[in-house]
Amino acid sequence: MRTGAVSRKTKETAIEVSVDLDGRGIAQISTGIGFFDHMLEQLARHSLIDITIHAKGDLHIDDHHTVEDTGIALGQAIRQALGDRAGITRYADVLLPMDETLTRVAIDVSGRPFLVFRTHFLRDKIGTFDTELVREFFQAFTTHVGANIHVETLYGENAHHISESSFKGLARALRVAVTLDERQKGEIPSTKGVL
Repeated sequence: MRTGAVSRKTKETAIEVSVDLDGRGIAQISTGIGFFDHMLEQLARHSLIDITIHAKGDLHIDDHHTVEDTGIALGQAIRQALGDRAGITRYADVLLPMDETLTRVAIDVSGRPFLVFRTHFLRDKIGTFDTELVREFFQAFTTHVGANIHVETLYGENAHHISESSFKGLARALRVAVTLDERQKGEIPSTKGVL
């Protein structure tokens, strides 16, 4: 089974994450940040990865540490579940429309982390959630899952739609990239023989 579980505890946060790459998109999310929970639920649902996250953080300061550390732990759990990445599709991309917004996400689950994030928000907040934290999550996740991820909002105005199209785009690309390719038959998808 392609599962992973990570427990991360610092002076700022305590986070428990478990994932099943071959799940049905079931989400059990509790971070104390309503909008962030909504985005993580979208990530689970549209990637078909079962994701459980229980996070407690120093929200009396702000949401930053909780969002970033959740990205770290989720990335580590998925990386663990991928193992040596044998047989995965590896590459995927998607154009994700949401009303007036269109976001493009491309991913290479290569083991080499690099984030390109060309998404801008016209507002600083979505409710009480700082929009700059969307990028912070993507950066932490990218680094710790070990993937090359490009996110670009081609156009859009509504901050909620821009954020949600980014998370859903990541989900749909991740869904394809981590899927086992029958033609690979357990082979590493690289001429190097290792990812």
